[in-house]
Amino acid sequence: MSGRASTTPKTSRASRSRSRSRGRSSKSQSKSRSRSRSRGRGRPKKTYEKKEEKKIETPKESPAPSTTGPPVRRRTRSNSRPRELPRETPTRQSSRLQEKANKDECHVDGNSTTPKKDILLPPVTTSKKKTSYEFGGPIGAFLMIFALPAVLFGINLMCNKTSCSLRLPVVPRDLASYYSRDAVFIVLGWFVFQALLAMVPIGPIVSGQPLAKGNRLEYNCNGFPAFIVSMSTLVVFVYKGVDVTICNRLFMQLAAASAVFSLVLSLVLYLHSRTVAKSQLSPHGATGCVVYDFFMGRELNPRFGPLDLKFFCELRPGLIGWAALNWIFVYEGYATGKFTPALALVAICQTVYVLDALFFEDSILSTMDITTEGFGFMLAFGDLAWVPFLYCLQTRYLLMFPQVWSSPALMCFSLLNMLGYLVFRSSNSQKDKFRKDPNNPVFATLETIPTPSGKKLLASGWWGLVRHPNYLGDLIMALAWSLPCGFASPVPYFYPIYFFILLAHRAIRDSAACKLKHKAAWDRYCQRVPNMIIPKVF
Repeated sequence: MSGRASTTPKTSRASRSRSRSRGRSSKSQSKSRSRSRSRGRGRPKKTYEKKEEKKIETPKESPAPSTTGPPVRRRTRSNSRPRELPRETPTRQSSRLQEKANKDECHVDGNSTTPKKDILLPPVTTSKKKTSYEFGGPIGAFLMIFALPAVLFGINLMCNKTSCSLRLPVVPRDLASYYSRDAVFIVLGWFVFQALLAMVPIGPIVSGQPLAKGNRLEYNCNGFPAFIVSMSTLVVFVYKGVDVTICNRLFMQLAAASAVFSLVLSLVLYLHSRTVAKSQLSPHGATGCVVYDFFMGRELNPRFGPLDLKFFCELRPGLIGWAALNWIFVYEGYATGKFTPALALVAICQTVYVLDALFFEDSILSTMDITTEGFGFMLAFGDLAWVPFLYCLQTRYLLMFPQVWSSPALMCFSLLNMLGYLVFRSSNSQKDKFRKDPNNPVFATLETIPTPSGKKLLASGWWGLVRHPNYLGDLIMALAWSLPCGFASPVPYFYPIYFFILLAHRAIRDSAACKLKHKAAWDRYCQRVPNMIIPKVF
């Protein structure tokens, strides 16, 4: 019954009779229209079906119902009530309709022809991923840009020729304490010298991991010959009478020049990263936040001609420079009468560590620093300033404050270092061999866990003891380097404490990345090997 009939009063027989007579004299088109209204059949039904089909195709607003006539009803089998169309739900909609609905920010409910604002479909495919930050996000990155240089200079100012203790250092206010033209020339000359050695076509050419487009970059792995040439050059300088001990006298100026150089390099790298394609950016350093991206590094593999800057800075200037400073301290101790076996022992142990990194230089190509981290301030400052001028803290301390130990004590320090190196090298070798050839008969008796990608996780051997046995070996060696410094000052133990924090944080980051990559297989591995670095402890 139409709305108009429900509001009309009763009429007389005469009026009804006139209405019937007018109906008999009307045209056939009026009869057809009258039958359509009364019985609900004919063309309006087809019109209704087309409208409903159109409504299913697009979630746009449907026209409001007419107020001049009765609503069109769809005839059902029972002929008693109209059948409602099913409500549109995210599970019934196609992805195309859902994307359009999300874009329009509204959708039409199944029972209503009025669009309902603010009723959005669940963002299944069109929602953007939430930016994942590390190191405390933009605020943490901003603070670390200032904190890292402060720690570098603070630790070295605590350890001076008069004392070495955990107290606020006296900060020099004169420019000469931080700037020296000779120091700038030494830093720049050393960097250029190492870059030239890195580009010499000597050594194996190794392909890196696949990039976003599937291609692989090639790396000239001649770090070991570069170390031999560098140390030989240092020996020639000493033989020719060049005063190499200037590096100790200008130690703070060299550290300052290296810090400024790493800052300038980071700025250049960031500006250059704005000109490259998105496929060349690091997933961790392309968030859109300038401070955070500057700290983490936007570009994954910045190159200057044949020189891969990140790969080069990772091992060459800082790592070889660390070993060079150690032997300069040993030479100065010999020349000034402050030489001790403990000083030589620490220098030898750290040199073996550097040589190991350079001899197995190609193994770094599969590490997080190369595969996922961009080259920004974090890596540039760490490689060029932090490593050479903080990692030599033990030898510098032993030069300023000589420690005399008995032969059995020195033997214990040596054995502890050898134990750490054994764990470090054997676990890394096992990992590298398994990555290259997991079907090698050597691994036939070892337990493995298959992953969804078709690869396998090594869950026995060293990697069945803890998840990062190479980190365990690193920490044992770090402790062996600090023990010869004695216990008069805690400052020389900064390195093993800092290194544990660094490796623990890296292990947590690595676990999150492996969880995302290997999914349930990584969970099974974590159940099989619950500890990250130290068995039964952490």
